[in-house]
Amino acid sequence: MKEWLSYYEDCTLCPRNCHVNRLEGRKGRCKQSSSIYSARASLHQWEEPCISGTRGSGTIFFSGCSLGCVFCQNGNIASGKAGFLVEIERLAEICLEQQARGAHNINIVTGGHYIPSIVLAIKEAKRQGLTIPILYNTSSYEKVETLRLLEGIVDIWLPDFKYMDYQMAKEYSNAPDYSEYAKKAIAEMVRQTKETIFDEDGIMQKGVIVRHLVLPKGVEDSKRIVKYLYETYGDGIYISIMNQYTPMEHLKTHPVLGRKVTEEEYDEVVNYAIELGVENGFIQEEDTALESFIPEFDGLGIIK
Repeated sequence: MKEWLSYYEDCTLCPRNCHVNRLEGRKGRCKQSSSIYSARASLHQWEEPCISGTRGSGTIFFSGCSLGCVFCQNGNIASGKAGFLVEIERLAEICLEQQARGAHNINIVTGGHYIPSIVLAIKEAKRQGLTIPILYNTSSYEKVETLRLLEGIVDIWLPDFKYMDYQMAKEYSNAPDYSEYAKKAIAEMVRQTKETIFDEDGIMQKGVIVRHLVLPKGVEDSKRIVKYLYETYGDGIYISIMNQYTPMEHLKTHPVLGRKVTEEEYDEVVNYAIELGVENGFIQEEDTALESFIPEFDGLGIIK
């Protein structure tokens, strides 16, 4: 255990490279020390159909985030303002409890800054009988060296590809190098996965689904992302084009981010993907852009 936790001593787990000693309680750009905080563990029905299935995806929402998008719908936990202390042993228990509830998978949501602890917890959970797939749900602002710590642990990768344009990445996430890291991160995920596997009920057991959230006035950048993904990976991955952008209260007066994506904007991106030849993909219905899809981060499934 000591070897794994040493990654927090001079933390460079993410591209921010804070070099903070999180073991001493100091917090990096992720807003977290080495102590694990999680805000919710539940069966989530709103992932892609092959992920949520009929019983739900066993999401575990972690507090803190290395990227910090201004439009984050989970801003309360991403900023570290919500969450409950979880020991590694308890995290292993939570995984087993999700399995007992019937979850199709364990869905690690924004856990990149806790990867050493997550690896230890999952190994312990597997020792105690965890058998369902492990899914890693990420912004893709990740370092390849860190993702390699998950090799043999993660079965399904659910990365975002948020921006190709460096100016958008800088303005919305203070990460002008986002696309550079996202490209390398997704390539590493594909390398580790090697193939896509579904069970007899159509539930993914192994594979990569890259998500892209269409933003207001972001159609051209969305097209660049879809084109890059399809030309690079073809049908070796699935592409999920999302329309659920919801402006949070602090952005209601923003000149660009103050509104939802129009039906015309979203359809233009989807039609472009179809024209390119994308077949392995997911799209969303118009009514998915609702704040009610944002869960309550109240400690459900975390607190005994």
